[in-house]
Amino acid sequence: MADDANTRTTRGTLTKARMEAFSDGVLAIAITLLVLDLAARPPGSPLEQFLRDWTAYLAYLVAFLTIGAAWIAHNSLSDDLEHVDRIFLRLNLLFLLSVSFLPFPTRLIGDALDKSASSQRVAVTVFGVTVLATRLLLAAMTAYAERERLRRAGAPDLDLQDAQDKMRVAVAVYLGAIALGLLLPFVAIVLYFAVAIFLVVPFRAVGQAIVRKPAASGSER
Repeated sequence: MADDANTRTTRGTLTKARMEAFSDGVLAIAITLLVLDLAARPPGSPLEQFLRDWTAYLAYLVAFLTIGAAWIAHNSLSDDLEHVDRIFLRLNLLFLLSVSFLPFPTRLIGDALDKSASSQRVAVTVFGVTVLATRLLLAAMTAYAERERLRRAGAPDLDLQDAQDKMRVAVAVYLGAIALGLLLPFVAIVLYFAVAIFLVVPFRAVGQAIVRKPAASGSER
């Protein structure tokens, strides 16, 4: 019986390691694909060509931070796991599906911001639904891991805790941005950008680090 338990643990650990390697590869490819749509296009001087494509730079920045936030949360969750099961692996595949799709609506936004309002509405809606799905799937994976006791005992990873604390706010803003994007597409993009920064920056840890510095300096005196 002990040997069977060890075998199951070993298999679970190996499956988790393969999941992490595959997931990191997909996320790395997705975030790399974003830059392929950045290019200086004639006519005009090099500077004019560079500045003309500002919409693509904005879309790239929003998508890069969004995928970065997803990677931080996913990395923290996978580090917190003791093992994985068949259902969790499939939830992970759905999460990777949404992330790997993100370069497409990012390109749509870069192309649409200087075009018609209808093109902008389609682009920001597709982008919003994609990032919302990504965040909801992360929440579903976290909840499932908690319910099925896939996570290690003890305090959760700080980045994972931060992602869980911010999840409801992010989902609420995403829903509002999707609705608002039907009327004011550019405002929706600004909201997506704000959510990406909100998810990436650990404001509590940064605040604590700022507060600690003066105290440390005063103690040295």
